[in-house]
Amino acid sequence: MQNNIRTSQFEFVALMASLMSVVALAIDALLPALEIIGITIGTTEVVDNQLLITMIFLGLGFGPLIFGPLSDSLGRKPVVYMGFALFIGASFICVNATSLEVMVVGRILQGIGLSAPRTISIAIIRDMYSGDYMARIMSFVTVVFILVPVIAPALGKFVLDYYNWHGIFYIQVVISLFVSFWFWKRQPETLSIENKKVFSATGFIGEFKELFKFKKTVGFTIISGFITGSFMVYLSSSQQIFQNQYNLEEEFPYIFAGLAIAIGAAVFSNGVLVIKYGMEKLITVALVSFFVVSATYVALFYNAPNPDVRILILFFGLQFFSIGFLFGNIRAMAMEPVGHIAGTAAAVTGCISTIMAVPISIFIGRFIADTALPLFVGFSICAALAIGLLIYLKNNEKRTIKALSE
Repeated sequence: MQNNIRTSQFEFVALMASLMSVVALAIDALLPALEIIGITIGTTEVVDNQLLITMIFLGLGFGPLIFGPLSDSLGRKPVVYMGFALFIGASFICVNATSLEVMVVGRILQGIGLSAPRTISIAIIRDMYSGDYMARIMSFVTVVFILVPVIAPALGKFVLDYYNWHGIFYIQVVISLFVSFWFWKRQPETLSIENKKVFSATGFIGEFKELFKFKKTVGFTIISGFITGSFMVYLSSSQQIFQNQYNLEEEFPYIFAGLAIAIGAAVFSNGVLVIKYGMEKLITVALVSFFVVSATYVALFYNAPNPDVRILILFFGLQFFSIGFLFGNIRAMAMEPVGHIAGTAAAVTGCISTIMAVPISIFIGRFIADTALPLFVGFSICAALAIGLLIYLKNNEKRTIKALSE
């Protein structure tokens, strides 16, 4: 199977990225429309509009607990179809929403549905690759995936200007149907017969307990939660910062795209550097850089108004360049020891990191009213906690090696 995919590796990378990209489209294309949707559904506080972004992550967190174990039993492909079907149904709930509560339900269901292609794409990659080479494939997948945040806000703004916010959801439905067809036509099933398991609550609980025996998997999953949570604050508040605080409504899609390119440049570089230096070294350097940049911003602008927008964009760009070296590598490090239960592992690790990220995002986001400073304070705290956990994991690994050698 792996040799067959290698002959069309470009298409494989593009297809896996497309499975993930519908998630990014469902999040980022909506950003320019948050304020208008908020008015339509009757939100009274601007910060409540952030829920339209953060709540989809709630679904993305819980959904894998269903779809991951199912994929280890039924196969990877049927579960992807189930997820897209739920996403399409939830999209029509959002289109017809007349209150914040109904819209939030629709967004949570969208997230649950999209958790299937998002989780299964990672399981498919783990079915076929391992080690630093898996991280390399993940990096190239993420490079393609980054193209969506580059164009999605501009696409959303275009639809908003020439149609209405409902059209953003219709476009998501059309794209999900196209990706589903491509996946059905071109991607073989990757779950081997020997790894197929009978779906049962007992089996899932057993695999769940087994996963927690791997400290490396648990540790890097928690690190992923801190990084994802801090980045989610940016996703949910970027429209508020650039459109409301800086009055850059027309420029916002292009600023968002430029910052997404910063992540893409790092991810592309990671695909080359990870083979030379390894995942762990790159994660260490990127986490330290992430902390230093955010702490520097806090030190410079504490109790001060927002700086010139060019300075803010510079700091964001440096932050996201660091993040580009973290996303794929951290996920690959977490998945490395648990290839024999890849479906359940992808589900549980994805759930834990996302469920951690949602309250982090909501809590920090509530402080972002007149300045972007709370965002960088959140970056600093999350980075510091992640670095502390990484040090613990490294020391634990050294103690284990020492004990085995004695």
